[in-house]
Amino acid sequence: MTSSSTSDDPNRHSLRVADLRHSGGTDFDIRFSPSDMSEAARTLKIPGVAKMRFQGKMAPLGKSDWELKGTVGATVTQECVLTLAPVRTRIDEDVFRIFRRDMPDFEDGSVVELDMDENEESLGTEIDLFSIAVETIALALPPYPKAEGAELEKTVFAGDGVAPMTDEDAKPFASLAALKDKLQEE
Repeated sequence: MTSSSTSDDPNRHSLRVADLRHSGGTDFDIRFSPSDMSEAARTLKIPGVAKMRFQGKMAPLGKSDWELKGTVGATVTQECVLTLAPVRTRIDEDVFRIFRRDMPDFEDGSVVELDMDENEESLGTEIDLFSIAVETIALALPPYPKAEGAELEKTVFAGDGVAPMTDEDAKPFASLAALKDKLQEE
């Protein structure tokens, strides 16, 4: 069974666990709609998301657990950290998740340290592929996008008759290393 979708339905791209095939697994290929991509951009608090796609396969893992392997791709637009100019980046990330039927439940607020894989999640009745795709993009976003040619200007502050302090002056261990090198030469 292959699932392909471009729906604008707000409950969009979820796989019902009851509909997943145990024999051969369930392939999916989602090309997200313009409204989905707008929602992703709002969620990520960035100017834009384009060409967003999630393709992969849900395969059975034992009798009641499932494994998701796939790839999320998108072109994102962020603001340059220096100039606020738009910066476009292509993201293509592999996705791996294990959905377990029997995961510990900590709804009472207790904190317990577990020896769990970070890719494991509790299995509900549906698997929200849109949320997984947005999370994957969020984790892959460049933290400090910079437009081509954008550079931080150097600003010098000093009073009259005083030599301004440079970045090198602010590195005291560089001065000590230079002194050490000079003493070793002598």
